[in-house]
Amino acid sequence: MIKLIISDMDGTFLNSDSKFNQEYFKKIHEDMKRMYITFAACTGKQCERVEKIFGEELSSDIWILGDSATRIKHKGNYIYQSLLPNKIGLDIIAKLNEIADDYVIIACTPTAAYVKNTTRDQDIKKARGSYEILETLENLADITENFVKITVYDPQLRSFETVKELAIFQDRAYVVASEAAWIDISNLNVHKGTTVAQLQSILNIDKSETIAFGDGFNDIELFSQAGISVAMKNAFEEVKIQADFITKSNDEDGVLRAIEKFITL
Repeated sequence: MIKLIISDMDGTFLNSDSKFNQEYFKKIHEDMKRMYITFAACTGKQCERVEKIFGEELSSDIWILGDSATRIKHKGNYIYQSLLPNKIGLDIIAKLNEIADDYVIIACTPTAAYVKNTTRDQDIKKARGSYEILETLENLADITENFVKITVYDPQLRSFETVKELAIFQDRAYVVASEAAWIDISNLNVHKGTTVAQLQSILNIDKSETIAFGDGFNDIELFSQAGISVAMKNAFEEVKIQADFITKSNDEDGVLRAIEKFITL
């Protein structure tokens, strides 16, 4: 029996314009609630940004595994979070600055997401698509809080190579390139799979009762914690290989179409 449905956001639930079919979702979500099925969004986006995307009414009725699944938020309250210690985060930022000087480093704390005040306007605009609370700093080394996560946007598409250079932190942090332009860095052993396991424990739901949707490399851990995994038609081929099913693309309401079929069955 299905009790929990979890979907990645960018490239999966959201279309290429970072939107979703609200009327279709409302209909499917009402059906899910009647069947006592919980819906959760699992994403690199800041929790507050996810709330903004879904709107007040819908966001209060779903679970949000945000900030690269380092935090769980429900009805406006944080239920769980795992933070990267400040010293490790600052060491990683220093290493990134040593590797290249043109990365857009987004350093996220429980207070806000921060970028350097020299960041180009177009890159700040891009970041605001994922971060509702975004501020600028002269020097990210001045951050004194622990980190929710550190995200790197690389317009030069070198993320897979950069991750190899960050291997020196593999015993202190979790580092993954979701695609060529993006790297997510979180606390050690904290990723979509581990945080989904936390949610399943909170809700007393088994892995076998869970369906997961994704498209990127960081969704492979998400798939590992689901009884049924579904990749998008637009997913990376390596991700499709890991999935039980392939659905239509994110621009074709692929997630909602698949949910409708699953709950009908």
